Amino acid sequence: MQHYENKTLPPVKRENWNHPARYRVSPGLADAFNVALELSLPLILTGEAGTGKTQFAHHVADRFGMGQALVFNAKTTSVATDLFYRYQAVKHFQYIQSKREQEKEIKNTGDFIEYQALGLAIRNAQEKGTRSVVLIDEIDKAPRDFPNDILNELEGLRFDVPELETSFQAPQELRPVIILTSNSEKNLPAPFLRRCVFYNIDFPDEKELYEIIRLKLGAEEMEQGRLNRLIEEFDAIRKVAAQANTKKPATAELISWLAVLQQLGFDVDTLGTPGVDKKTLMQSYTVLAKSDELRQALKKRIDDWG
Repeated sequence: MQHYENKTLPPVKRENWNHPARYRVSPGLADAFNVALELSLPLILTGEAGTGKTQFAHHVADRFGMGQALVFNAKTTSVATDLFYRYQAVKHFQYIQSKREQEKEIKNTGDFIEYQALGLAIRNAQEKGTRSVVLIDEIDKAPRDFPNDILNELEGLRFDVPELETSFQAPQELRPVIILTSNSEKNLPAPFLRRCVFYNIDFPDEKELYEIIRLKLGAEEMEQGRLNRLIEEFDAIRKVAAQANTKKPATAELISWLAVLQQLGFDVDTLGTPGVDKKTLMQSYTVLAKSDELRQALKKRIDDWG
């Protein structure tokens, strides 16, 4: 695996791990999703980063043949209208000035309207008769007023575009499936939470991790005993991270770590023994350790093996 030294790049495989069809849905998550569908309410997901909150929306879109999920990434500067459309006012003004100077035909205002995730879903439902999955990712990053500002629109699935003097509304039978995620960096307003179905994705136990890995990497990739040994080691690493008061690696990082170990040809049977290949193991830890404190703690741990 000397790609840097050899100036070659490995084949791209990561998209296979993250293919929506390889996502494992827990019974609890499936139940919460079904309740949200039954009540026509948004589903909001919380949980550790890397536990699959965002990927669930893509899985739903794939599972029900609804094309690509339409994604809105919340930011600290987001306002309610950003979820529906953005009007490029400055660009429009500059364009008008330029065309007037050239005495050429001026485009319509609509050419400077960019429809965003929920706006595009509502417009497509009204004009094309298609239903979409909308992902509002990391809504807790948005200003506190943002969730309350979009309450009526989330319920009525209607929005206005004053610049065009027009409105759009999704037919009831084509309501977009709305999934929101939050990393719980701050509390969401109570009125907003009352109008959502809530589910927290817990970190998987060892049995669930085994099933996730089977789906992501394939059942034939690794013998069960060795895979369980790696899962135990991963759990120990998470405990070391907790003791070091630093970010614990999550499910997504576990998948990456296992893939790296396979590529490096690491001998799983040497884990916890003096014969372990410390250099290779430390190389693989770059996937798991996101702080120097954790890297040093893991180095000390494997040094103690002898």
